[in-house]
Amino acid sequence: MNIVDLVEYFAAWNDHDVERIMSFMSEDCIFETGGGSERFGTRYQGNNIVRERIVEVWTEIPDVKFTNIKHMVQGDRGCSEWTLTGIRNNGAEVEVDGCDVFTFSDGKITSKRSYVKNRS
Repeated sequence: MNIVDLVEYFAAWNDHDVERIMSFMSEDCIFETGGGSERFGTRYQGNNIVRERIVEVWTEIPDVKFTNIKHMVQGDRGCSEWTLTGIRNNGAEVEVDGCDVFTFSDGKITSKRSYVKNRS
């Protein structure tokens, strides 16, 4: 994986193209969300489970977009900083800064760990 791949990965998120997103992820990928009851957030593991969670994000925030994106890649690790915006189904606006820390293997994302700024 390289910076161009991460640019395309986030473009797929903004296009709401789950097939394209999943083409960047390994079969046994892990997605750890920025929130949840566990210390690592909520963990989704396996291509089909991660795919379902991504579609849920679009269901919860139909117009979700990532902006202000900056990427870094070094070997088998990467990081993307971003601002997530959108409007939830209940009408509440979302605007949060965060980052994803990635692990890569064989040209695929094997883990995506999201971290977000906590806003009250």
